[in-house]
Amino acid sequence: MAAPPLTEAAGGVPAPAGRSPWRLAGGRLRRDPAALAGLTIIALFVLLALAAPLLTALNGHGPDEFHPEKIDKALAGAPKGAFGGIDGDFWLGVEPGTGRDVFSRMVYGARISLLISVAATCVATAAGTALGLTAGFAGGRVDAAISRVMDLVLSFPQLIFMIALVSVLPEGNRTLELVFVMGFFGWPYIGRIVRGQTLSLRHREFVEAARATGMPRHRIVFREVMPNLLAPVLVYATLTIPINIGTEAALSFLGIGVRPPDASWGQMMAKAIDWYQVDPTFFMVPGVCLLLTVLAFTLLGDAFRDALDPKGAGR
Repeated sequence: MAAPPLTEAAGGVPAPAGRSPWRLAGGRLRRDPAALAGLTIIALFVLLALAAPLLTALNGHGPDEFHPEKIDKALAGAPKGAFGGIDGDFWLGVEPGTGRDVFSRMVYGARISLLISVAATCVATAAGTALGLTAGFAGGRVDAAISRVMDLVLSFPQLIFMIALVSVLPEGNRTLELVFVMGFFGWPYIGRIVRGQTLSLRHREFVEAARATGMPRHRIVFREVMPNLLAPVLVYATLTIPINIGTEAALSFLGIGVRPPDASWGQMMAKAIDWYQVDPTFFMVPGVCLLLTVLAFTLLGDAFRDALDPKGAGR
């Protein structure tokens, strides 16, 4: 049997009859302006990423099309015109030195940055949940072994080891490589959370009752324990996405992330460093995109946490 709705543990206030904790949390989210703002910004960037081919077809400039006529050779490759060459044809200007359309590279960069960060979060969440659940429920030597592996991975200076690992990987699908490298270094964090929650749940009354009825261990895990882990896992995963967005941008900025001709926001910022004095617009576009996306996911994650645990919102 599944655990009864613990509205007091989730919110400290008895729930009206017929309303689950998840419905109550959804109502709190709908009334939270920070959550709505974060969700709106995320939805905007997701739509831009999904509609990238359509949008670039509308403005008539692909992300890898060069427009030398937009470059002023007398200014060492700076764009012609004010604000980085912004006009009716180039909505966010052009890239210095090449004349590539900044808007097209921005929306295609959104695809890469969001894909890598969300996929890496899914890998870390899946691995961390599975191993943390196994460690917490099995206990004994299994728990000790998995916990030591978590401690070992957490002891690495992550960014340095990511740089080293990505640098020595063979030529291949760099997007896939980044997803698994970031997922590998991210899973112990959620693994620790899941392990701690599982340790507290495995001796709860409803779990002991399931054991007493002779329910197999795997059914206890999937029917009794996992549903009670969904809230903390969801909150942590939402807060991990902005961390991974920043990590991908940092790796691309350092030149070991996404490789040309593919666009990413970190790669755009790396190139913009050489031009920020003569063309600050080119630096601002990926910088503002990163800022808004990270802020939006952080706001949404905080709102999820407060909605699922309003009693602890003021702590």
